[in-house]
Amino acid sequence: MTSKIQSLNDTYELNNGVKIPAIGLGTWQTPDGEVAQKTVEDALSLGYRLIDTAAAYGNEESIGRGIKRSGVNRRDLFVTTKLWNDHHGYQKTKAAIDESLTKLDLDYLDLYLIHWPNPAPVRDHWAELNAESWQAMEEAVQAGKIRAIGVSNFRRKHLDELLKTAKIRPAVNQIYLNPSDMEEDVTAYNKELGILSEAYSPLGRGGLFANDTVVSIAQHYDKSPAQVLLRWSLQHGFVPLPKSVHRERLEANLRVFDFTITEADMAKLDGLHGAAQVANDPDQTDF
Repeated sequence: MTSKIQSLNDTYELNNGVKIPAIGLGTWQTPDGEVAQKTVEDALSLGYRLIDTAAAYGNEESIGRGIKRSGVNRRDLFVTTKLWNDHHGYQKTKAAIDESLTKLDLDYLDLYLIHWPNPAPVRDHWAELNAESWQAMEEAVQAGKIRAIGVSNFRRKHLDELLKTAKIRPAVNQIYLNPSDMEEDVTAYNKELGILSEAYSPLGRGGLFANDTVVSIAQHYDKSPAQVLLRWSLQHGFVPLPKSVHRERLEANLRVFDFTITEADMAKLDGLHGAAQVANDPDQTDF
């Protein structure tokens, strides 16, 4: 299994024709304020062009400042944020989009996602509210506020419900995705529907760094475990969103384009499914 992605400048084409960078900066748990701002500045100076945040992360304003201070042309960036659970529904979603644009200090978003399909507070009518939120998101696309829309943490049943009323098919499904949790049913369905799979926590939650298989493969390629895990995502056609606030790690996470993992070693990594798994938050989802 080889990857079509061979450099940091390579992109995937979403199902609406919008181009998305092959690797991005995740900002979940990145502290608001100077840390988030400097992390974005460092990442952009190193060549990252995809920045992923969310209303729930509480750092949109700092990320917006980092983007502005970087001096990188807005047209060269791909900025993603997400709708949080307390804003599901048509009017609330419209307000949430405008609030994120204001906090990020941007004229438009490149990608906007529904963060969770069935949050606990609205579990008894999640499908109806997702449809309402999606309508508001579609209208924001028509208004030029958003270039592409998608979802996060959606399973097959959630996608099926959304597609009953959606006029625009989701471009992306961002999910917890790494060799310990391959989400094979979801990624296969995403592919069938023409939806790109994005990997949050592509390095797992730390446990994979000490996994014997990962360490052995990393030593074979003279790479770090993190670099092997990111390369694994790329060779599967996923967009990994590694997170770090340390410049040296941000830089190291981009050194994944000068080697290719063999099919045999990819199979070994695929075989780690179930290792170092982290349970989903039952407060957010029932799958």
